[in-house]
Amino acid sequence: MQAQLLTEAQPAQRVNIEERRDFRPPRWLAGADAQTILAAQVPRSIAVRLRARALVAASTDHVLDCGNGVRLLGHYAPRANSRSLVVMHHGWEGSADALYVLSMAQYLWQRGHAIFRLNLRDHGPTHHLNPEIFHSCRIEEVVGAVAAIQQHFARGSVSLVGFSLGGNFALRVAARAAAARLTLAQVLAVCPVLDPVHTLALLDGPGGLYRQYFVRKWRGSLTRKQTTWPELYDFADLARMRDLTSMTALMVHRYSEFPDLMSYLRGYAITESRLESLTTPARILAALDDPLIPASDLNRLWPAPALRIEVTARGGHCGFLDSLLGPSWADRWVATALETVL
Repeated sequence: MQAQLLTEAQPAQRVNIEERRDFRPPRWLAGADAQTILAAQVPRSIAVRLRARALVAASTDHVLDCGNGVRLLGHYAPRANSRSLVVMHHGWEGSADALYVLSMAQYLWQRGHAIFRLNLRDHGPTHHLNPEIFHSCRIEEVVGAVAAIQQHFARGSVSLVGFSLGGNFALRVAARAAAARLTLAQVLAVCPVLDPVHTLALLDGPGGLYRQYFVRKWRGSLTRKQTTWPELYDFADLARMRDLTSMTALMVHRYSEFPDLMSYLRGYAITESRLESLTTPARILAALDDPLIPASDLNRLWPAPALRIEVTARGGHCGFLDSLLGPSWADRWVATALETVL
């Protein structure tokens, strides 16, 4: 049914949104911040890494040629006789070893899917692979990575799964699939970034909880980039900044082709007509209480026939925990979606 909680005025044609009421976290775990923060904390981190040991042990590292001299690192875990390969995309300042990636990857791998966990540029241990710095509009290299994965590792269907910014990338790859000659079974995006203008405003909003976390993570990444390429980068002035908006604006001015911050942010938005060319079956899972992705932005997505949107009342940002230690509800949602298509 059409979710009634989304109120932003829209044109007559609107994307269909289905409310899911079968995600019921316990009361102590139901808050948006609890869902978002506890997903990456002890004791869950210990439980997830223990569960994922077999997946990690089975994984081999591969540096992909993504075209135009760009190289990206990923980790491939094959599965005997599998006819399904799942390519996983992490969020901003995450990595292929992020807890949410490992939890879902292990869950899917146990169910017979081969897994390729891809690192975006300058995420994980990859700052040395490319001299140019990461930004979120570098979509062509991710398309190139998926093409290389399809060519070298696919033994059957290929599906994309992404979280947050990774979900945004996955949907943009899918919208370019026909032009890039990619054959994708489906794309599943968990809490994808929709309108970066709104997400950046929430990250820098009152309280500072998420701002402080991402400023610290981004500073660490920039330090590693500068250490690796000292002849190219000096981020001393960035290290003194305390908000993501100022940091991003300076990075756009100094290291991108965009004339200003707003042009850059609009460059990787997936609202309005950005998904008009989407023909690959795609599903979005979003939470109405997501502290970083306004649910009202879902109404601004292009109503492509291939796109299905499902929302839960709770779940935070990429949380969807109905227990602290076990697989998440999102892990099971993706597994069911993959099995339905296959």
